[in-house]
Amino acid sequence: MWMDSKAEVEWASRTRASFSRRVSNALLLFTGDMEYLDKFMEDKWFALQLAVWGLRGVSRVILANNPLSGALILAALYWDSPWQGLLGTVGVLASTLTAVITGQDSGEVAGGLHGFNGMLVSLLMGVFSSAGDWYWWLLLPACLGSATCIFLYSGLSTFLQHWDLPAAVFPFNTIIILYLLCTGPNNPYFPHHPTIPPGELEPNGTELAALKVLGGIPLGVGQIFACGALKPSLLILGAVVLYSPLLAVHALLGSAVGTLAGLSVAVRHQCLYSGLSGFNGALGCMAVGGLFFTFSWRTHLFAISSAFLSAYSDIAMSNMLGALGLPACSWAATLTATLMLLLTGSLATYRIPISRVRAPERNLCFRSQWEAGNTADGESTDV
Repeated sequence: MWMDSKAEVEWASRTRASFSRRVSNALLLFTGDMEYLDKFMEDKWFALQLAVWGLRGVSRVILANNPLSGALILAALYWDSPWQGLLGTVGVLASTLTAVITGQDSGEVAGGLHGFNGMLVSLLMGVFSSAGDWYWWLLLPACLGSATCIFLYSGLSTFLQHWDLPAAVFPFNTIIILYLLCTGPNNPYFPHHPTIPPGELEPNGTELAALKVLGGIPLGVGQIFACGALKPSLLILGAVVLYSPLLAVHALLGSAVGTLAGLSVAVRHQCLYSGLSGFNGALGCMAVGGLFFTFSWRTHLFAISSAFLSAYSDIAMSNMLGALGLPACSWAATLTATLMLLLTGSLATYRIPISRVRAPERNLCFRSQWEAGNTADGESTDV
């Protein structure tokens, strides 16, 4: 009797362990880079392939590479504003199709590297437009601007690869500034709102609301997609967690650092409440904290430094460009991340070659193989 009971307990324990392993393996199928999906999609319809490429491009905006994360992010954008969701969809499809038509590298297209700049251009055109939602004429510059990103991305990639640097969102930042300079606030077809510098004095002397400042930290993650609503921003954060919990932690940490930087120089309250003070810090922290550098306590402190530099640079550039009514977009985080990748010294030994960048957890697990040169080159993950 006692032996039978012991056998039953052991059998139940093995069953639970086996079930836990199956659940864990099933969850792993939907996290990280989902590389197996690329082989599965090789012989599928072009429309289905295009959808997966586009969703990867959506997630690339926030430094992820997971089509399910992209689907969650797109759902969050439609939840916040159907018009913005439509613009983002048009932008990522226009740039991806342009890459296919112009014969860009198939691996880069499949990895979404030709979609995220176009999506950001379309989203920001909608955010700054003063013509209101469902202004259909805006789809014209959105498509043209998104398509133009491909040519800038291709040219910059060729130039920057000599230093093993990503083209990042340089195309997006360039195109959106050129578009806003070409149109102007009073343009009869494509008017836009002028940007208010973050250092401008408050119109009234209201006290700072601590809870609103804390609420601005998760909003800083949403503002990477120009999303200023809390619940959709939390869904975007959840999409990052699906790809990499470590990346999500650095996103929140970087946004908090950016908010602290804004508090330290007394930026406008609305910048703190809306998350605009935090999103460049989030991007700067994510780029260094496990993505382009193997995670360790040294690179963790390095990531915090990157977040501070990105945040303060953003405030300075926003005040400078705001005097012209222009936004600083993500210039600060992009330039900071590029500078960090060029650093020499002991921290440079933690840097991962661009062609071998994967999800931070995988970067950490396979660093020894990379150092030994035992892994094959793969696609890159851009900023």
